[in-house]
Amino acid sequence: MATNLPLVPLFTFLFCFISSLFFSPSLSATTTDGNHHDVKWWCDQTPNPDPCNHFLVAQNPQPATVVTSSLAFRKTAIQLAMGRAMTAQAHNKQLGTKCRTRKEKAAWADCMDLYTAAVRHLNATLTEPKSTDSDARTWLSAALTSLDTCRAGFRDLGLSGPAHRLLPMMTNNNVSKLLSNALAVTGGGGGEDFDPPRGEYRDGFPGWVNAGDRRRLLQSPAADVVVAKDGSGDFRTVAEAVKAAGKRGGARRFVIRVKRGVYKENVEVGSGLKNVMLVGDGMRNTVITGSRSVGGGSTTFRSATFAVNGAGFIARGITFRNTAGPQNHQAVALRSDSDRSVFYQCSIEGYQDTLYVHSQRQFYRECYIYGTVDFIFGNAAAVLQNCMIYARRPMKSQKITITAQGRTDTNENTGISIHNSRVLAAADLKPVVGSFRTFLGRPWRKYSRVVFMRTYLDSLVDPAGWLEWDGDFALNTLYYGEYGNTGPGAPTGRRVKWRGYRVIRSAAEASRFTVDNFIAGRSWLPATGVPFNSGL
Repeated sequence: MATNLPLVPLFTFLFCFISSLFFSPSLSATTTDGNHHDVKWWCDQTPNPDPCNHFLVAQNPQPATVVTSSLAFRKTAIQLAMGRAMTAQAHNKQLGTKCRTRKEKAAWADCMDLYTAAVRHLNATLTEPKSTDSDARTWLSAALTSLDTCRAGFRDLGLSGPAHRLLPMMTNNNVSKLLSNALAVTGGGGGEDFDPPRGEYRDGFPGWVNAGDRRRLLQSPAADVVVAKDGSGDFRTVAEAVKAAGKRGGARRFVIRVKRGVYKENVEVGSGLKNVMLVGDGMRNTVITGSRSVGGGSTTFRSATFAVNGAGFIARGITFRNTAGPQNHQAVALRSDSDRSVFYQCSIEGYQDTLYVHSQRQFYRECYIYGTVDFIFGNAAAVLQNCMIYARRPMKSQKITITAQGRTDTNENTGISIHNSRVLAAADLKPVVGSFRTFLGRPWRKYSRVVFMRTYLDSLVDPAGWLEWDGDFALNTLYYGEYGNTGPGAPTGRRVKWRGYRVIRSAAEASRFTVDNFIAGRSWLPATGVPFNSGL
């Protein structure tokens, strides 16, 4: 995907415009909640009051004004975060000329794309009609994830030392703290206070899904274009077909049929390409494969064989593969940033960091996922249902960890929920399964959140269940849960004793992580035609 790099003057103009909104004397909303306080009082209630007070009080040319509702302050907090993100993006663009090496250029390019994504998510939070609190938390969480991923790219490429020139200049701008403030005033951390589906249903579909889409998605969809290696279709590569999707009129569903074959290419579905559907001839027959890796010089984010950003993406009957091997460390087969995306009967194959559930709401049904270390990771709100999860043979002395979830803020509505699935040893691990320890996950970030529910855990799962990341990091703040699992690896008597780990015994608590509650699936999954269980 081409990097979208707004011009510095445009950013300056937009920032000045947005600044005028939240520096103006009037911060009132149409409704009030009885909380009449000045801006400083509101800033002092946030997790990070200093940057809030600095930009809204110390630098405000107007006297501190009375804010008449929490809704008004929420809008102000989001506008402030957006303005600072845009200013940082304009500043970061100028740093491109300071990149001296290929690695610096790669990390910088990631950050440019990721800041653009953060601004886009913030803008959606402010402008999207009929959005819910769940939508707002999703988009704010995605913006915060983008900035964390920017920093991670420097670490991937060994550019994160304290003396490095670019990292402090690109990431020390208070935007993450301001996003945390916006999340804190938007609501809780997902699953606890979800929004019910909105709108009326017709034939099991939300009212906003038209009859044509209902017919197309329930049946084997007619292809807009066909990809075939032998030249019998419209294109020979998947990337060419994705490019063609960008030329269609409107935002209607665009179906790409990918005929059987092995397609050696890296593909990215851009943020502007919404409602794209990729239909293969079955996971054994249609394969998209690549070999980018951190060991080969890519960032984790950019190593993906297939990456999708545009909302409403659906894939069915396809294998996404990364063949870099365990010796090249992080090497992503599939990365999804697509809100309300669905992967049905797909195989996702790699070693370390196979499936990158990067951000927003995602659903995986009847998929096969293969890997070694942290092979289901990221900071989306993701539900994997009726999936087969296969641990592969890692490098000597490595431990196998299935998940590494990236929640950095307690108010993010993100996590990984694995429901009614199976955890097994892959064919290459079976003969030596006793030589390697396998864990359900380890805490990549401070508020890492993963649950396994009603899932079969084979004997490869270590009795401790979960692994530390670095000493006692995050052991008190994470949320790791197990509910109703079966199999020889399921007994919890010898599990870790961390404060953040729990055996979930209440159906009500487990229900927080179902399709219905965790990703509000009943409001959008019926339109995809993919089967799902909304509850436990």
